[in-house]
Amino acid sequence: MAITTHDTETDLQDRAILVSLVTDKIKRTGIDPELSLQELVQLAETAGVEVLDVLRQNKETPDSKWFIGKGKVEELRMAADGLGANTAIFDQELSGAQVRNLEEALDLKIIDRTQLILDIFAGRAKTREGIIQVELAQLSYLLPRLSGHGKNLSRLGGGIGTRGPGESKLETDRRHIRGRITELKRQLDEVVKTRELHRERRRKSGAVQVALVGYTNAGKSTLLKQLTDADVYIENQLFATLDPTSRVLQLPGGKEVVLTDTVGFIQNLPHDLVASFRATLEEVNEANLVLHVVDSSSPMREEQMEVVGSILQDLGAAGKPQIVLFNKTDLCQPEQLEMLPAGPGYMKISAFNPDDLTRITEIISDELAGDTLTFRIPGDRGDLSSLLYRVGEVLEQEYDENDVLYKVRLNKEDYDKWSYKLAEFVDSE
Repeated sequence: MAITTHDTETDLQDRAILVSLVTDKIKRTGIDPELSLQELVQLAETAGVEVLDVLRQNKETPDSKWFIGKGKVEELRMAADGLGANTAIFDQELSGAQVRNLEEALDLKIIDRTQLILDIFAGRAKTREGIIQVELAQLSYLLPRLSGHGKNLSRLGGGIGTRGPGESKLETDRRHIRGRITELKRQLDEVVKTRELHRERRRKSGAVQVALVGYTNAGKSTLLKQLTDADVYIENQLFATLDPTSRVLQLPGGKEVVLTDTVGFIQNLPHDLVASFRATLEEVNEANLVLHVVDSSSPMREEQMEVVGSILQDLGAAGKPQIVLFNKTDLCQPEQLEMLPAGPGYMKISAFNPDDLTRITEIISDELAGDTLTFRIPGDRGDLSSLLYRVGEVLEQEYDENDVLYKVRLNKEDYDKWSYKLAEFVDSE
């Protein structure tokens, strides 16, 4: 289902006209259609599409047959002929019937926003889990629309033994896709079990986890690289990185935490994609602290923050302790910086400013810090001594006959988690 078409001799780049339909329902949401369209341009360019023109239409409700009005279909056909376009990309999701009708009327490849995002994800997935997740999302999206992609569809199977008596090619494709979806879900279940084993291992080890979340291209991967020297791919484009990456981050007091970069969010993130990536996204639920990275230079900053908040709510992670990092301040005008919220829980930073990186590690340390407790650990219990270093910040250590006294700063969540091991060793003197 890749966007790029293939000629018999040479690959042809998609040359597209973008189409935006603004309905009364969209107006009621308060989302700026022009900003959404700007994002669609970025998505198209990220997918390697040459954007030739943009068509807009205001309409109370979408046309059930064409999505846009019949007159606008004719305008689109004439524009495509004049500009040499071979693709039309719609800023909203289309039904299979609408795709089929538009293809027949325009003789163009018809792509909607969801299919475009899925195509970008397909090009970004590198790990086995990511590849399975993207293919599952693509096929789940394609199955109910199969009859509407007659010109676009790359056949997934066929030949002797794949077709029953009297079955049409369309029915064969449906059967083949359903079988593939079943197999992908089985494979994904295995990967999810492995991921859960890794989570359980981290829980038992007492590893403290911090998750980077944010809108795509907010600078999460750059921040991970700058803080931990992680070898991660960085590019100024949407969804430059897809698979989550975890690295160890050392805090000022010597405590180490696991810092995880998650997949970037986007407005109208396809439901099939969220469902397929749920196991990956739920890494956020395991975090002791969430760093919400925001592109402070973006004109869509507030809308992007709302999208991230909504997805965190859906994942059940909205109540996690959170720090908002307004990134890319080096790209902001002074008046933009003045408009950013300030106070506890907010920081204005640039991922390329060493002083800001130091401040981030300090605020993470402060946020994760809690009460100071003294533990009397028997000298032969090295396992408990190691646990204190992993889950807390050891401030002092002194020897007392056969015991070791540790003064440790430990937050309530971590103490509650490990109280079954540590409670009897709290020194009340």
